[in-house]
Amino acid sequence: MNGKILITGASGFVGYHLIEAALQQGLEVYAAIRPSSHIEHLKTLDIQFVLIDFSDKDNIRKHFKESGYDYVIHAAGLTKARNTEEYNLVNAHYSSNLAEVAAEFPLRKFVFISSLAALGPVPYHHEYPLSEKSLPNPVTDYGRSKLLAERRLSNIPGLPLIILRPTAVYGPREKDIFIMFRTLRNGIEPYIGRKAQWLSFVYVKDLASLSISVLAQSIKRNVYHVSDGQVYDRYALSAMTKKVLDQRTLKIHVPLCLVKVIAGTLEIVSGANKVPTLNKEKLQELVAENWKCNITKAQEELGYQPKYNLEQGLTETLKWYQQNKWL
Repeated sequence: MNGKILITGASGFVGYHLIEAALQQGLEVYAAIRPSSHIEHLKTLDIQFVLIDFSDKDNIRKHFKESGYDYVIHAAGLTKARNTEEYNLVNAHYSSNLAEVAAEFPLRKFVFISSLAALGPVPYHHEYPLSEKSLPNPVTDYGRSKLLAERRLSNIPGLPLIILRPTAVYGPREKDIFIMFRTLRNGIEPYIGRKAQWLSFVYVKDLASLSISVLAQSIKRNVYHVSDGQVYDRYALSAMTKKVLDQRTLKIHVPLCLVKVIAGTLEIVSGANKVPTLNKEKLQELVAENWKCNITKAQEELGYQPKYNLEQGLTETLKWYQQNKWL
């Protein structure tokens, strides 16, 4: 594969792996970052950094004219925000600005990294897993902002759009699920309430590989769910982590009402400019009963075949955390 690719959110967890996968395929990578982005981990890579103001279409247009991108993977966005307006501004409005400008140029593919949160969960005993035909019912402002972005991008004429909806993404450099790994390493295994749950995951390298492979395909204007194709109960992540780390833990079920109080308190003490990892918004997704995800469409139309199940991905991830002194 050849050509120039713009990857937004390049300094983030998913962005790093997208860059690696793009370089492996011989693409010329332009990494969109912010002035405040931490990029030390990217400086050894053969990429070019660009500062793009997504609030300014003229600024975006200038970058497209100068660089002549062939592909865009838009992975930038907020997973934590102070309010609905902030989510919608960054995740929907800025995404629309980028996509509308991109549609003015002879772009081969625009891949939008959305989220299964845009669709929302279903009840525990729901008959069918979440599919691309399921009616959206996001339970968080984050999910609603991603759904709004999907709808806006889908209405842009001439945009060679592919939307990917990954479920919970984990892997080296991830920082939110990592909190659970660190807690388990310290001998504590906490759960919110006692209700049963169905969960799904995708290893970041599988997501990155699919995102790059989509660029060469003729399919456009479509949506695909992305997971490892498996379904896990609420205890599977901890059980496999403990197995890999050879770790014993004390299992604790914290009442939901208490966790709500903790989340609310954390939001207050964090102040107006910082959103804690555990917050009332995120809690809606953490306690959702059923995130079963059907990936048949991606398998049949995109040839997607996940290489990692949860245990394989966790083994590689936890080894990386240990080698890099995160654990």
